[in-house]
Amino acid sequence: MTIEDQQLNNPLHGLKLDTLLNELVNHYGFEILAEYTNINCFKNRATIASSLKFLRKTEWAREKMERFYLYTFKNLPKADDTQYEITPRQRIIPAHQQPREPKVLIRGEAPDPTVRSNNKPHSYSKTSSSQSKEHFRDKRTKNNSNKQSNETFDPWGNSPK
Repeated sequence: MTIEDQQLNNPLHGLKLDTLLNELVNHYGFEILAEYTNINCFKNRATIASSLKFLRKTEWAREKMERFYLYTFKNLPKADDTQYEITPRQRIIPAHQQPREPKVLIRGEAPDPTVRSNNKPHSYSKTSSSQSKEHFRDKRTKNNSNKQSNETFDPWGNSPK
């Protein structure tokens, strides 16, 4: 089986970006797209033309829209980790997975955006960041409490003059 044959089941195969965007805007509207994808081109005075221009220039935004199209609009099961690393247009969708009815999205109920980067593990969250800030703050307070209480703290006191 060739890659061409495997791609025939992919809903993105042969689909132009403007067709994809038109389908999404007609079904959900710009407000829902802005909220659920968190892409700025849908937030202020959004038009199809301006959004297409941005999505054509910005690869990460186009891939995010393609993922949204596949897994929200076409309601396919989420890809496994090996397939997730491949761009949505090149993913191989098994023949037994067929597009279903689009998910119902309600304005104001979008989940908080998650931060995924290559430098940090996926389990990174704001709580661990705030915990490290508290640890730093506690450490600084402990160092300051060791000094005499009537001295004022001067952070530049030990700097070279």
